[in-house]
Amino acid sequence: MRIVLGADHAGYEMKQDLVDYVRTLGHQVLDVGTYGKDPADYPDFAAKVAEAIRNGDADRGILICGSGVGASVAANKIPGIRAGLCHDTYSAHQGVEHDDMNVLVIGSRVIAGHLARELVHAYLGARFSGGERHVRRLQKVKALEDRFATCR
Repeated sequence: MRIVLGADHAGYEMKQDLVDYVRTLGHQVLDVGTYGKDPADYPDFAAKVAEAIRNGDADRGILICGSGVGASVAANKIPGIRAGLCHDTYSAHQGVEHDDMNVLVIGSRVIAGHLARELVHAYLGARFSGGERHVRRLQKVKALEDRFATCR
């Protein structure tokens, strides 16, 4: 798979480790920054990760900020993105299997690097089930997105 990774300054070090780890799992990596520890705004990197998925440059994404909350909120504003903040392996694979999650969000100040690797492994190893109830629910999520995309 083609995996896009992005992080703000708080997630920079974890992202660097995960870039290497994702490559060892046999995936192609697109690193959209940040490329250092200078302060950087998480919405900018949420947008870059989302755009790479939306335009077909990546199949899935991994997004990291301090808590993971801000990056998750920002990513979920973008149509077609289903970002889940996960700090346990069950959610990391179940989010893909049941909800077709396409962006894993991690809080670098919440979990340690070894757990982040476990989450990434679970996330990238999971596949959407295609089960009737999961497809039905995903269609409802997409309908909500369509309904509110035109509201302002």
